[in-house]
Amino acid sequence: MITPTAEQIAALKADWTDQYVKVNPDRPELRRFAGRIGRVVTVNWYGKALVDFADGAWYDITASPEFLIRVSADEAKGKYDPKANSAQPLPARGG
Repeated sequence: MITPTAEQIAALKADWTDQYVKVNPDRPELRRFAGRIGRVVTVNWYGKALVDFADGAWYDITASPEFLIRVSADEAKGKYDPKANSAQPLPARGG
C-alpha cells in the first residue's frame, strides 16, 4: 500500500468531505452498505473516507469513484438523517 502525500490527502479532503455517497455495489466487501446513503465526514491520512451511514458508526472506505458514488443532496434528502448519526456536537442523552 502506498501512503498518499499530504497534498494528495488535502485534495481528497477537498473533493470528498461533506459529500453524500453510496457504495459501489459491484465491490463484494461493500455489499453490506448497498442501498444506503451516507455522508463523508472527512478523509484520513491513509486516503480513506470516513463515511457516516447514520447508524452510529463511521466506516473507512477508500476515497475513490471505484468505491464510492456521489449522490446529489436532493437524492439524499429523506434517505439520510443527519440527526441520527454519531457526529453530533452534543448528542441527546438517553433516558
